[in-house]
Amino acid sequence: MYRFLLTPRWWGINVFVLLAIPFCIFMGSWQLGRFEDRVEGHRTAEEHSEQAGKGAATPLTDLLPVTTETSGKRAEVKGTWADQFTVPDRELDGKRGFYVLALLKTDGGKAIPVVRGWLPAGEQAPPAPTGATTLTGSLQASESSGSSGVSAAGGLPEGQLGIISAASLVNLVPYDVHDAWITADRATDGLRTVPPKAPQGTGLDLKAFQNLGYTGEWFIFAGFVLFMWFRLLRREIEFARDAELGLDQPAAAQPDGSPVGQGGPEEDRAAPEKAPAP
Repeated sequence: MYRFLLTPRWWGINVFVLLAIPFCIFMGSWQLGRFEDRVEGHRTAEEHSEQAGKGAATPLTDLLPVTTETSGKRAEVKGTWADQFTVPDRELDGKRGFYVLALLKTDGGKAIPVVRGWLPAGEQAPPAPTGATTLTGSLQASESSGSSGVSAAGGLPEGQLGIISAASLVNLVPYDVHDAWITADRATDGLRTVPPKAPQGTGLDLKAFQNLGYTGEWFIFAGFVLFMWFRLLRREIEFARDAELGLDQPAAAQPDGSPVGQGGPEEDRAAPEKAPAP
């Protein structure tokens, strides 16, 4: 009855099933791992946010490059003030305004962007600071395009930046800039202190739940492959049983086309007439 399993057709079906199910399980497990990583990253980011701006300051060079572990930690840096810019369309405590960002050139030659503070929209930014200074603040990773709601493309007035990153400053200043920035612990000149932000890409955003949805889809695919295999197997078994019982053979037909066992014209003529009822 099960000899059909040795046919080339069923060899192909079985090989496909044996490869498809482990592949679907692997992909589902991988997507689940991605979701768990995002949950863990979100949890770590919340812990770092609670500790941001606290503890002893660490030299800036010991915290670079910025990672999820170093983002939000207090950094100490020495240098000389250079250029200053403003970063519009920034919100603080539910109000729209702008950041005042100055570049601090370190002894190594590179500059580190420093958010000196925040001002409401319409106010005038204070003059750029000058001279050497030692500054402490919370280290932040460079922003990506669109993360602040402002495009990194051109169109902004001179002296303004769309995002805080080395890429947005490369054509504006004649020196190298660290791919990070610092928000100062204490704002001066009437500015308001900007609290540190959580690292980008560590929240439970839509991508995290997409990973969870993909996990379910891959496991459903694995179950569907197994279901179809059992369905094909059951159908082949039924066909094999019908063949053993001869039920798969077509019924023989009489010359006039009527099946055997049913009266044709000749049988109708040969059949004796019934006597009429008295």
